[in-house]
Amino acid sequence: MRWLVAYSQEVGVCVVSQMPVAEGKSVQQTVELLTRKLEMLGAEKQGTFCVDCETYHTAASTLGSQGQAGKLMYVMHNSEHPLSCFALFENGPCLIADTNFDVLMLKLKGFFQSAKASKIETRGTRYQYCDFLVKVGTVTMGPSARGISVEVEYGPCVVASDCWSLLLEFLQSFLGSHTPGAPTVFGSRHDAVYGPADTMIQYMELFNKIRKQQQVPVAGIR
Repeated sequence: MRWLVAYSQEVGVCVVSQMPVAEGKSVQQTVELLTRKLEMLGAEKQGTFCVDCETYHTAASTLGSQGQAGKLMYVMHNSEHPLSCFALFENGPCLIADTNFDVLMLKLKGFFQSAKASKIETRGTRYQYCDFLVKVGTVTMGPSARGISVEVEYGPCVVASDCWSLLLEFLQSFLGSHTPGAPTVFGSRHDAVYGPADTMIQYMELFNKIRKQQQVPVAGIR
């Protein structure tokens, strides 16, 4: 099930991962080390980016009296697709709508409620290196830096199985021992055309991983 799709541009195959904070360094210092490595490789700055996520849980009034478990929905935005809003359901589909979806959520307060202190986002700099677009971001919850995100996109390809080896080789060139394995989303869409929703699923998984590491539970009904 999909709503009005409003992409700003085509997307290649992306890998989203977390970079651990270097020993004895702060989040910001580790980000600077990473970006310096990219610049030494010859990558050039290409503006900034932001991905944000807010968690909603099923309103208690809709659960009935049978002890039903509430479901979570993640409403996300990506500056690469400024006309789109992504709604990812827990263990369910990804809806892609225009930005009017944010207004709709205000009207659905009787069904979905925003979880307290659930807003999480990553912001940083975009770098272009040949056919690769790299985004290194600082993940924050409220005023606090919680981690580092790294996204690498290989633009000329739209099928993950056709370019994973190239992505892996490039990731190893600046992440070294922290190079991630293939994203779980690649497993389900190995030979399918990669799309923006696949990137957002990876960011959702990254944000949830960082929340758990910080032991900051989402205030929802589980």
